[in-house]
Amino acid sequence: MGAARDLSDALSVPLPGAEGLRLRDARRLTGPNLYGDGTGAAAELYVTGMPPETVAAAWRSAWGRVAAAAALSAAGAVERPFAGGLGLYVPAAPDALYTAAFAIETAWHFAGSDLLGLPPGDFAAMTQALRAVARQEADPALLRLLAAAQAHGLDALWDDTALTLGHGASGVTYPAGDLPPPGAVDWAALANIPLVLVTGTNGKTTTTRLVAAMAAAAGLVSGLSSTEAVAVGGETVERGDFSGPAGARLLLRDRRVRAGALEVARGGILRRGLPVRRARAAVVTNVAADHLGEYGIATVADLARVKLTVRRGLGPGGTLVLNADDAGVAAEADRIGARAAWFSLDPGAARIAQARREGRPCAWLDGDRLILSAGAGTGTEAELLIRAGDAPLTMAGAARYNIENALAASLAAAAAGLPAQAIRATLASFRSDVADNPGRCNEFAWRGARVFVDFAHNPHSIAAVTAALRAIPARRRFVMLSHAGDRSDDDIRALAAGAFALGPDVVVAAENPGYLRGRSPGEVPRLLREASIAMGLPPSQVWTAARPAEAARRILDELGEGDLALLLVHADRAEIFAMLG
Repeated sequence: MGAARDLSDALSVPLPGAEGLRLRDARRLTGPNLYGDGTGAAAELYVTGMPPETVAAAWRSAWGRVAAAAALSAAGAVERPFAGGLGLYVPAAPDALYTAAFAIETAWHFAGSDLLGLPPGDFAAMTQALRAVARQEADPALLRLLAAAQAHGLDALWDDTALTLGHGASGVTYPAGDLPPPGAVDWAALANIPLVLVTGTNGKTTTTRLVAAMAAAAGLVSGLSSTEAVAVGGETVERGDFSGPAGARLLLRDRRVRAGALEVARGGILRRGLPVRRARAAVVTNVAADHLGEYGIATVADLARVKLTVRRGLGPGGTLVLNADDAGVAAEADRIGARAAWFSLDPGAARIAQARREGRPCAWLDGDRLILSAGAGTGTEAELLIRAGDAPLTMAGAARYNIENALAASLAAAAAGLPAQAIRATLASFRSDVADNPGRCNEFAWRGARVFVDFAHNPHSIAAVTAALRAIPARRRFVMLSHAGDRSDDDIRALAAGAFALGPDVVVAAENPGYLRGRSPGEVPRLLREASIAMGLPPSQVWTAARPAEAARRILDELGEGDLALLLVHADRAEIFAMLG
């Protein structure tokens, strides 16, 4: 069977290129994606050396020729202009995705050769090779089961090794090389479990953990996949970044799982698409500048388009939960005409008022009260969830970003059918500690000082954390900064600016040796140090360290009664937590 094989190395297509003209990242999109609800293949064409319309015309012509010769459909191909290039997409059946990705490369081989005046390869031989891959990949048994699952209203997750119908405790998994005919499947025994998707620039992991905790409070065996781990029933199944389709498959193939929360990161959406099509709710927490320039996503508006792709993972009647206070989210929702369940920190927000008039679900903060309306006719037109002072996650209301996360999670959990009692109980018990929410403003006592550890990694998230902490009185304030090298100089300086909202007396800039990503050793700490001095700290109060654990140790050695430290940690996490006990 084609689906039982990894065909990623089946062909090696020569890709012509020059400075200002390159094709990158031809890849399969195995689920709903930025371009549409189906499957297909995509790539980015970076163009700065000639008019984009000239390149697009050459691509179009070559694609038509290659598709016809390789017995592929040329219809439905999309060109997405972005600043500096074109995104290319071609639709394809689930058993023709490797072929489609190779076909994009083959078409570019001929288009690029023509544009650059290079001799092309043998057209007949190269398209014959494409047809050979298509024959290897073809899997009619997979297509029959996918069609049957759709007819039964069931989700289906598949990869090169297996096909899963339904989810978790209500699903079944078959090896890719041994798929049964649809008539041999006990369809009545299969179902989709309550499932929530969560994306956004910041707050994804916390919101995902909250939803999973709410499901557990409802008495369900809940699971989650996130940038930190896959966990089931409170047990870690595997650690690592599982915010893409692989994490969803690992979770939803676990027969213990009866409710799930999936963190869905930008990279996973762009590389492979969404993992499911039958979620009951999908959340977008916010959108801010982060990872711009990758996969042709050049602006915050582009990023908002990517994030709101989660709507394509909703099943019939599913609920899209959006942040009414985020201008980028709201603008994209208006552009696509999304009908959403909105949340806001402003009780007078226009979108909240409209939702209440129309009897649609929404949630908001009124003074110190978190309020949820499940919509007209539900009996919960305006229900108090909790007061901020009674929700540990919100730091007595100071952590306003966590009030947003709590409102988003509550709306999503209600949409997934979880009872209000479970939602309220979770808000009253869920903490920013290593047990409930590791790496998210975790507080430790140290020699009479207060130490906070957070994984905030961009100016937006750092500003949110410092806003929550700056009201805490302190004798002296210490900040540890570090970052991976795959950001611009300005982005790295902006990290320091975000941290300065805390009013630090001492900054320690740490190297991340495992995350240089093209930078010279010492370059990132130097930029952070220069930015800190430029913002007014004396050079004697800006220190550097060879790695985060060394920086943390240096700060801990300095702390005394009444001090406060914020450790922004990206590496050496386990070692730093161990230091703090």
